[in-house]
Amino acid sequence: MKTRTLKKDKVNIITLGCSKNMVDSEVLSGQLKANDINVVHENAKRDHNIVIVNTCGFIDKAKEESINTILDQVDLKESGKLDKVYVTGCLSERYRGDLEKEIPGVDAWFGTMELSSILKKFDADYKAELVGERILSTPSHYAYLKISEGCNRTCSFCAIPLMRGQHVSKPIEQVVLEAERLVKIGVKEIMLIAQELTYYGLDLYKERRLAELLNALADVKGLEWIRLHYAYPTKFPMEILAVMRERDNICNYLDIPLQHIADPMLKAMKRQITRKEIVDLIAAIREQVPGIALRTTLITGFPGETLDDVEDVKRFLEEVRFDRVGVFTYSHEENTSAYALEDNIPAEEKERRAQDIMETQQEISLEKNQEMVGKIYKVIVDKKESGRYLGRTEFDSVEVDNEVIINTDKKLKPGDFVQVKITRAFDYDLEGELV
Repeated sequence: MKTRTLKKDKVNIITLGCSKNMVDSEVLSGQLKANDINVVHENAKRDHNIVIVNTCGFIDKAKEESINTILDQVDLKESGKLDKVYVTGCLSERYRGDLEKEIPGVDAWFGTMELSSILKKFDADYKAELVGERILSTPSHYAYLKISEGCNRTCSFCAIPLMRGQHVSKPIEQVVLEAERLVKIGVKEIMLIAQELTYYGLDLYKERRLAELLNALADVKGLEWIRLHYAYPTKFPMEILAVMRERDNICNYLDIPLQHIADPMLKAMKRQITRKEIVDLIAAIREQVPGIALRTTLITGFPGETLDDVEDVKRFLEEVRFDRVGVFTYSHEENTSAYALEDNIPAEEKERRAQDIMETQQEISLEKNQEMVGKIYKVIVDKKESGRYLGRTEFDSVEVDNEVIINTDKKLKPGDFVQVKITRAFDYDLEGELV
């Protein structure tokens, strides 16, 4: 079948995986646009002729989704609905050699750090002066801001260093410039992301500089909320807590992935921390930042995990009472040090353990939400859905945490900040009325 020809190329970027991938896609789209190339994200109209798939290669489910998406796009190309299919991102970085043989219909493969090579396919140049210039794929009132790339940790289950390389911090001035440019286009909330936030600055300045970066960002005029994601617990930079407490536009929110709590598992996962050290750290954070909402993620089904270890996790959650928890099942990833261990827990059992832990957290989440009933909170409006407005308090990040259903006849728009009195509590959401 003859491929249709457009007068001018239109590029559709499909992004899979985490928010860090999303930022990469936004930067790529900004560079394409600056080179006068028509570009869109996740184009539902299908009036494009070129697709770039930005893949995830983190765990089995993500890899499967990435491969299926690539195959779907290659099918469209072979039926004459696309001219070119390009693939970039973590899956491509990790398995390029194999994928080139398995899926010959892809026109070119790129790794995670080959932005300029992708641009060359469009006879485009990388424009260094465009630092921070992005076409947001999120609603215009919030954005993710990547402060570093890569990771120096050696967690036994994790393949990220294989795909993203060693930790490289962005200079403070560059991060602040990016934040200022985001605010200029209407962004009110910035979520700081990295493979590991708390390592920030060690490579550039020979010391951790996250506290200094936070102070500099808090000075950006018009930036209403700054939110911290992916703070590694080992050697946590305690000096950031005073900044979080003192600066009004830094949310009382911290995402601190623990992955497990049982000491044998922490050792096998090479997390470089003990159960007692974790408990002490959480107590110190709560003491120094009263009212902070803490989020964590956990892994079930790591090789050698026992039912006692799972019960230990549940007891820990009941003792510590995290505000938000996510649970993942262990994925056996080649070239990680855990790959030498026997993946001895069946997939169904991993899922059962994850569900068991989440049921414990569900009760805690409901109880914590019930404590908010009758109180008034500042809420950012995210969207209108089924005739109702949905928003979030400072204690909730977008997509992964609670939403607030706002009852009002008043017309609101995304990005508005409003005062909401909470009237009802559910397991993971709240309902309230405009004050």
